[in-house]
Amino acid sequence: MGDKGTFWLPESASTVSGDVDSLFYLVTWISVVIFVLVVAAMVYFMMRYRRHHAGQVGAPAHESKWFEMSTVVVSTILVLIVFTWGFRVYLKLNIAPPGAYEIQVTASQWKWDYTYPDGTVYAGDLHVPADKPVRLVMNSIDVLHSFFVPQFRVKQDVLPNRYSSVWFEATRADTFDVYCTEYCGNQHSGMLGQVIAHPQEEFEEWLASAGGGGLSPEEYGERLFGQNNCNTCHSIDGTRLVGPTMQGLFGSQRQLVSGESVEADENYLLSSIVAPAAQVVEGYPPAMPPSYGSLPQDQLDALVAYIKSVQ
Repeated sequence: MGDKGTFWLPESASTVSGDVDSLFYLVTWISVVIFVLVVAAMVYFMMRYRRHHAGQVGAPAHESKWFEMSTVVVSTILVLIVFTWGFRVYLKLNIAPPGAYEIQVTASQWKWDYTYPDGTVYAGDLHVPADKPVRLVMNSIDVLHSFFVPQFRVKQDVLPNRYSSVWFEATRADTFDVYCTEYCGNQHSGMLGQVIAHPQEEFEEWLASAGGGGLSPEEYGERLFGQNNCNTCHSIDGTRLVGPTMQGLFGSQRQLVSGESVEADENYLLSSIVAPAAQVVEGYPPAMPPSYGSLPQDQLDALVAYIKSVQ
């Protein structure tokens, strides 16, 4: 293995790709060894116990309990090793480090749009700082897409009316390919892009020249929060009104009238806006109208970003 790639895998260019590659090769070589042993045993038994003439009857076979037990134990140990290793890699791939630089990604037929924290919207290529964790919060405005960067070993489906996320940290300043890996229409194969990783200072220069200066998602969401009279029912300072306060909402546990307890993540916030009757918080009436579900996706994203910032 190495940064330049192998016969099986492309180059490695993120902090998690080495863990993914190690797991891949572990499973691959275990499979190769088992395959060779099984085929060798088949060939041996074919030669050792073949009939020499039509009337030959073989001796009765007797099972070996020790052999059967050993195969079960060895198989169980191998499965547990792969599961434990795989679960640890899964957690590492899905839990972004604290303080990761967050970018909003909007997928559509057939392009990627990226919204940066300062309000810059850029289409086509994703510019990021190298050697810094970057978290992408993604959704689609039409059909199912999938964001895939082979060199980073990250892939995540992007769904309409729901947020998904993925994170990575590029280990060097370079350019890497982005693919959509879910068939999304007749121009699916053209839904290509690049991740362009810059040194930190160069990234800041690019961001300053890319158009910034507009409203950030949080600022736009704050404006929409007032324009849509959300503050009539939801306070931002902890005051109890008709609906739950927005203060400290994101990341908290919410007790529902159904008896369930859910975490107020991005999908909970989005669902509470577009389908407010689906998860009603205990102690509050189901008074919010469903009409906010007709807001454009960029406004929904901005509202979610603003609510996340109210701490």
